[in-house]
Amino acid sequence: MKRVIDIITASIGIVLLTPLWIIMGVMIPLEDPGPFFFTQTRVGRKGRHFVMYKFRSMTFSNAQASGRFDPGDTSRVTRIGKVLRKTKLDELPQLFNVFMGDMSLVGPRPEVPDWIEAYPDRWAYILSVRPGITDNASLEFRDEEAILAKSADPEATYRNIILPRKLELYEQYVRHRSLSADFVILWKTFIKVLFN
Repeated sequence: MKRVIDIITASIGIVLLTPLWIIMGVMIPLEDPGPFFFTQTRVGRKGRHFVMYKFRSMTFSNAQASGRFDPGDTSRVTRIGKVLRKTKLDELPQLFNVFMGDMSLVGPRPEVPDWIEAYPDRWAYILSVRPGITDNASLEFRDEEAILAKSADPEATYRNIILPRKLELYEQYVRHRSLSADFVILWKTFIKVLFN
């Protein structure tokens, strides 16, 4: 049932958001030449790698697309990128990932391979389910970039403080997952985006 809901919702969203794809396809390259989608290798269910889509919010870089991740680095965020990130509109292209079966609407956020290797045993359990666009960790760490930007060592802060807490929330989700819990998370996400 969860997969059916994912497919139907993603299909409707992709169609209804066609004007947004067109607008972003023009505006993003106008500010910074390059593709309007940002693609990056992430690790999905059962450890399978897939390409995740976002609207590009930073100046173009091949390094990030290959899987490199610089926590807290906001130096390359474009003007339109700041708006996309604040409103979470940059995440909407992940509806394509949901439609293709790489992701779900709700589930643990997919990570880059380097951070999977930091806690492989915990991730093996978490990735028994499809990763998602939103979850309780996304809600708790909505201001993650601001936290990391203030840190003297963003990578250490992410590895030793933020990521362990995220893993705890991911594990809780896997243990207690249900359609009703998913609907609650989706509602909380909608409220958070709308009023914060």
